[in-house]
Amino acid sequence: MSERSAVVVIVGAGMAGVQTAVALRELGWREGITLLGDEPHPPYDRPPLSKAVLLGQAGSPAVDVRFDVDFEALGVDLRIGVRAQALRTADREVVTDAGPLRYEHLVVATGAYPVALPGTAGLPGVHLLRTLDDAAALRPVLDARQRVVVVGAGWIGAEFATAARQAGCEVTVVEAADRPLAGALPALVTAPMRTWYEEAGVELRTGLPVSALEPGAVVMADGSRLAADAVVVGIGARPATGWLAGSGVQLGGDGAVLADDRLRTTAPGVLAVGDCASFPSARYGERLLIHHWDNALQGPRTAAANVLGGDERYDPVPYFWSEQFGRFVQYVGHHRDTDTLLLRGDPATASWSACWLRDGRLVAVLVVDRPRDLAQARKLIRRSAVLDPAVAADSSVPLMSAERPD
Repeated sequence: MSERSAVVVIVGAGMAGVQTAVALRELGWREGITLLGDEPHPPYDRPPLSKAVLLGQAGSPAVDVRFDVDFEALGVDLRIGVRAQALRTADREVVTDAGPLRYEHLVVATGAYPVALPGTAGLPGVHLLRTLDDAAALRPVLDARQRVVVVGAGWIGAEFATAARQAGCEVTVVEAADRPLAGALPALVTAPMRTWYEEAGVELRTGLPVSALEPGAVVMADGSRLAADAVVVGIGARPATGWLAGSGVQLGGDGAVLADDRLRTTAPGVLAVGDCASFPSARYGERLLIHHWDNALQGPRTAAANVLGGDERYDPVPYFWSEQFGRFVQYVGHHRDTDTLLLRGDPATASWSACWLRDGRLVAVLVVDRPRDLAQARKLIRRSAVLDPAVAADSSVPLMSAERPD
């Protein structure tokens, strides 16, 4: 027997799911809300996992990273350790491993899962870093100062390598591409990042994929072997949407829920937020899939407003940050390879920025320890400001000074 309708069911108890529940109450929703989380822990924030939790800076990680939300006082039925298995949209029913659950409105907030190296599932000493349990499993590695090989020189790989070196581990990072962050940033921007690894005492090997993992070693494509007490894999993430197969909720080729600009899906009464969903951006003229914390924070308020009968469009200026090798890297906006790239400052120095212009308009900025550029870039991008390229490239003047009449 199915339960009586919970009115709003939110599947996923990460940032996006929790913020959807909070936003519903803040906007005046007075009916029932059920929040499902597949992990056995109360909902928690993920960014500290690659930093404070790994380094033992949080005396009780399960408490220190929890969201400051009183679900009982909020009137939210929080059910942890419950996994969604399928969705029957015709019946408005979520099938879970604890039984079926009816809904009137459903919000999909199941996030993303880390990509594993093929054939490594269950191998001892091989780690992913996405959940609180993943971080807990890696704590002994850092405490014992083991030899670590990190596969992938992306954001998460760099952050883990930073924590491991800070803990005193011997760290090697291997990357199949010819440079760090090759899929996210152009060579002109990533070139100086190679020296960050060197300065931190991390060996960086690029342009060579991993062939296999053996006990105590990582085997590279050229046959060389890297000694490893532990291997941490950080090669990307995929939307956690497999449970939606055959539901009528349309997915893209990347596995993301194809939400519209109101975060509605192709199924009646079903919306999607956070890492699991892409949406069309009028600002950037393309569909965006954003695997970052700020998107999981912003989207829920739009979704909640539309559950309450609103007609709000979701078209944010994306933002994320990364703390690595003693530097605070921030990025705001969204760029394409065809956009014009301008550097503000020398990437060989401690602080600099990179700006992307499209048809003269600022569309994205990456900053390394230049918070004022970041703050000003947000405002300029939101209003589609046209910049004078010569002025924008002059790091001695405020970025705002580069704006010129449209």
